[in-house]
Amino acid sequence: MRSVIAGCGGYLPARCLSNAALAAEYGLDTSDDWIVERTGIRQRHIAAPGETASSMGTAAARQALERAGIAAEAVDAVIVATSTPDSAFPATAVRIQQQLGITRGFGFDLAAACTGFVYALGMADSLMRTGQARCVLVIGTEIFSRILDWSDRGTCVLFGDGAGAVVLTAEQDSDRGILSTHLHSDGRHGDILLVEGGPGSTGGSGLLRMAGKEVFRHAVSKLAGVVDEALAANGMGHADLRWLVPHQANLRIIEAMGKKLGLPRERVVVTVDRHANTSAASIPLALAEAAGRGLIERGDTVVLEAIGGGLTWGAALLRF
Repeated sequence: MRSVIAGCGGYLPARCLSNAALAAEYGLDTSDDWIVERTGIRQRHIAAPGETASSMGTAAARQALERAGIAAEAVDAVIVATSTPDSAFPATAVRIQQQLGITRGFGFDLAAACTGFVYALGMADSLMRTGQARCVLVIGTEIFSRILDWSDRGTCVLFGDGAGAVVLTAEQDSDRGILSTHLHSDGRHGDILLVEGGPGSTGGSGLLRMAGKEVFRHAVSKLAGVVDEALAANGMGHADLRWLVPHQANLRIIEAMGKKLGLPRERVVVTVDRHANTSAASIPLALAEAAGRGLIERGDTVVLEAIGGGLTWGAALLRF
């Protein structure tokens, strides 16, 4: 049994904030040149006051379902990767169920920071391989603008808001679909990228803190390792890859990964310049854009990879 991507969707808030506008609005000692040189980011989208993780996730899911030609009533499960849920509970996934009019099946949230979508894809694939679901919505949705310290130029310039979704359907003996997922975490490095306190048991401000150089140091080696792990598990090498759809955190990390895999720039999907880092939403947003433009075609071998707070990291290898 294979989990095949039947449709991809994305949603970005209407408000688009350029680097220059961000610096002016928040009185930051930074500039467009400084941000672009270090990150590749030129702008980001910011959620409106009335928007929520569930409303954005619902919009992305609707587009994915429409592109797949599948009715919401056919969905057996909704899995949402988010670090910015609507509330501690109920889960954002069940709110999306309600907004889509789904009254059957089940839904739950998953927290693995920027690696969340890859984790959620792995959970969905496991459910489908064991026959517990035949149609699953996997959604990454984030409103990081509400957990940023807007006086900290080292973090607030990096993130944006958005949502992405895929519809997975179960197909027997298909040559397409998810080939394997590979998930890792190492809690020893949990303090280099975290949200202090928040709605949980520790209290606190609930703002994001990051040791950027430490995160960067771990990123390329761990990502390269997990991609090679995925390829080896399927008897493949770098030459078998058609596309890299990476987590969109930093252009330098993305370019370094492309070079390690021997992929030309045009085979690496890049949206970080326009979306910034949308955490768990970044990969499905990038996938939806590439698929919507007809860049990724049926039968292409694609690798997804991400690293995030925890530290967590992972990869998924699939045939589109």
